[in-house]
Amino acid sequence: MTKRDNAERNNPESCDILVSGGGVAGLTAAATFGAAGFKVICVDPTPPVTERDAAGSDLRTTAFLQPAQELLQRFGIWDALAEHAAPLQVMRIVDAGGAEPTPRVVKDFNASDISEKPFGWNLPNWLLRRELLKRIQTLPNVDFRAGAGTSALFTRTNEARVTLSDGREVRAKLVVACDGRSSPMREAAGIPVKTTRYGQKALAFAVTHPVPHDNVSTEIHRSGGPFTLVPLPDYNGQPSSAVVWMERGPRAEDLLALEPADFEAEMTRRSCGLFGDLTLASRRSIWPIISQSAARLDGERVALMAEAAHVVPPIGAQGLNMSLGDLRCLLDLAEARPEGLGDATMLSAYHKARHNEIMLRVKGIDLLNRTSMLTPRPLRDLRAMGLNALYSLAPVRRTLMQMGLGVK
Repeated sequence: MTKRDNAERNNPESCDILVSGGGVAGLTAAATFGAAGFKVICVDPTPPVTERDAAGSDLRTTAFLQPAQELLQRFGIWDALAEHAAPLQVMRIVDAGGAEPTPRVVKDFNASDISEKPFGWNLPNWLLRRELLKRIQTLPNVDFRAGAGTSALFTRTNEARVTLSDGREVRAKLVVACDGRSSPMREAAGIPVKTTRYGQKALAFAVTHPVPHDNVSTEIHRSGGPFTLVPLPDYNGQPSSAVVWMERGPRAEDLLALEPADFEAEMTRRSCGLFGDLTLASRRSIWPIISQSAARLDGERVALMAEAAHVVPPIGAQGLNMSLGDLRCLLDLAEARPEGLGDATMLSAYHKARHNEIMLRVKGIDLLNRTSMLTPRPLRDLRAMGLNALYSLAPVRRTLMQMGLGVK
């Protein structure tokens, strides 16, 4: 060990907040805490991919619902994103659970019923990483380090010491764990999780189609899971949508293995032809679907957020928006009592403010996913009847939309 190594170990660098994880949630946390005036170090073992067609790019998209958009606007992030975003004015639910994949129940939830704004705005994840990194580069009090992750955690009442994978050590008042469903910081803090596996996988890709989407997000239910088309800006002069196609695992793997022409025929059929013939406009990616929740959102000097705290199936744009709900709560607590950043009072308040709501949403999305997976025809008929019944009650419909936005 060199003298420099010894010096760094004996006098580790310090910050207000260490963010573990450089995904969309982690970069957003780093940018917002930094814009709020805190000294932030954000680390991730994998450099972010910020080009659409580069190997390893994240082809999923994120719909920022109104509260999330307001948070990004508040901290100077949204202006750079707005020109790339597709507004989501209508959420359309289609039940196609009959004998053939054709629409038999179609219900529209229009944002104009509850707001002057759209429900949200959709953006590709690879682009979000690019723009968030640009914002971070303008903040002198934020240091983003790709290629180094977190490997060990030691805490005491007044600080946390985090060992990075490059051997360096960082002292922080607060560690924000945004490091995924297998979070090393959550594990180091000794916080258990409950995981539910559905036997499903999701395919994510982009398509073009001849029929304009008209800013309508369309979720089509048959069996295996929903087939969801979310508006994107036009691509190569044609209307474009991001697709998340959930199926039971073996079926999803079979679909992934199809040649592009055969895959396009299958996805057009699954989409009920609502947008005409769908054409692939990106490569396809696949990932397993689980539901997961941490027993607590807080440990000594540690706050869990995003997938370190909760994972849900991609239904109703809830995943990252729940994560940004976590972030809003942490920011409010930090700004209200900056002298208590990361202390037991702050973190206990964070857990109490978020945990019950998260558990309700996790359970609700679990139920929706299980309903979308139904295979027996009689149960699919009941699902269609339930959709009709809920939609026909205006107060219930309005409440469901407000709950979906995360507002009261």
